[in-house]
Amino acid sequence: MSSTARMRVGRYEIGRTLGEGSFAKVKFARNVETGENVAIKILDKEKVLLHKMVGQIKREISTMKLIRHPNVIRMYEVMASKTKIYIVLELVTGGELFDKIASSGRLKEDEARKYFQQLINAVDYCHSRGVYHRDLKPENLLLDVNGLLKVSDFGLSALPQQVREDGLLHTTCGTPNYVAPEVINNKGYDGAKADLWSCGVILFILMAGYLPFEDSNLMILYKKIFKADFTCPAWFSTSVKKLIKRILDPNPQTRMTMAEVIENEWFKKGYQPPSFETAEISLDDVNAIFDESANLVVEQRLERPSQMNAFELISTSQGLNLGSLFEKQMGLVQRETRFASKLPAEEILSKIEEAAKPLGFNSEKRNYKLKLEGEKSGRKGPLAIATQVFEVAPSLNMVEVRKARGDTLEFHKVRDKFYKNISAGLKDIIWKT
Repeated sequence: MSSTARMRVGRYEIGRTLGEGSFAKVKFARNVETGENVAIKILDKEKVLLHKMVGQIKREISTMKLIRHPNVIRMYEVMASKTKIYIVLELVTGGELFDKIASSGRLKEDEARKYFQQLINAVDYCHSRGVYHRDLKPENLLLDVNGLLKVSDFGLSALPQQVREDGLLHTTCGTPNYVAPEVINNKGYDGAKADLWSCGVILFILMAGYLPFEDSNLMILYKKIFKADFTCPAWFSTSVKKLIKRILDPNPQTRMTMAEVIENEWFKKGYQPPSFETAEISLDDVNAIFDESANLVVEQRLERPSQMNAFELISTSQGLNLGSLFEKQMGLVQRETRFASKLPAEEILSKIEEAAKPLGFNSEKRNYKLKLEGEKSGRKGPLAIATQVFEVAPSLNMVEVRKARGDTLEFHKVRDKFYKNISAGLKDIIWKT
């Protein structure tokens, strides 16, 4: 593999982008000493300093490093360069719980209960350590290869302000469809009660296959949330209806508590508490991330498409199933798709750029990557789609197209039209196995 193909940070060889947001990117990486695959979250120091978030980030990272729970993505260590902070995380390859719902529809009650139990286990454990997620939704719930639920971005998604003297949080954040009414009210809220509301919304989605609160008009959506204006489908059992209605109580004072959920008869059916061990953790690396004397990492520009070697090629496929790497129909994908081509990388990206223009996407091309951004702003800003070309072998490139930013629900609504147009423009380059 060419040294210009990718970057190395400490013991880790950095690979492709797995996801990105306004403050961070998440990259695939491999520990060259142990061979272990990980995910690395990369934060921009300049943005952190600009928003005066140094203290918050150090507290959040310290807390997250101390959390060891089978249903929360593990944080291994933190590194820093002059311009970046690198958070090394457990890599989960089973995909999002959202994709499972989107592809197969609603789950059966026993399966929904199993995931809900794991979600509550994770959330309750983190609450006991003073950590609140505040952006719980199916997209932040990942599955490992064994189907075990893993909560991602716990304590790092919103980088919250500290609890004020009134004992409440005061930062409005999260995705509108999932947030508790008191969060929208912006008068202060209990982080634990707000997270539980989001858990109730997730349980509804697992069993119904759709959102309890949905409207294209944001004010109407808020009114529905404030009144808890929703109806459970007929196939919900009486006991789960009662549970959801008690969790989705718009009054946080009378809303069900986490302890009451755990003691609920519906919840306890087949329940197995998680077993795990605690270990001594060093926070020296966290304290050093803003120390200018720390080891600096040199970032190298890509001069040709990133080479994708065997360990990364296999990891791109859920459950290590290589058969899904090269999709024959792009319209079947959920949040990302991959296909192969024997054409040069520049030609591939030019054809994608050309096919995307009629759909109202502006494009930005650099280092064999192409970012497409929609002109219209949705619930979470403009929808952005990232495309990158990887060299799998001489004269063979793998192309990945995925959602980079924006609302996942909106992405699912437009994906069929998008991929139909893209597929038409790329029909001469898609390689079929």
